[in-house]
Amino acid sequence: MLTCKEQVARSSDFLDGQLSFRERLMMRHHLMFCATCRRFIRQMRLMQATLRKLPESPVPNLDQLAEKLAAERRKNIR
Repeated sequence: MLTCKEQVARSSDFLDGQLSFRERLMMRHHLMFCATCRRFIRQMRLMQATLRKLPESPVPNLDQLAEKLAAERRKNIR
């Protein structure tokens, strides 16, 4: 079984689908038993989703956009 440190080191590759079948199985096995790493992966997925919502070109009102995304996140948590 992977250690939490190994899990974190491979988490980006796991979320991007860049691991081999064996590595994915090892990651999933670890996640079945480790609540802390499951929480970390959920946070990583949330971060990826948030980054996808950001526009690719510079935005003149970046602070307003950041506040809007934070408000959406707070709304979704409730």
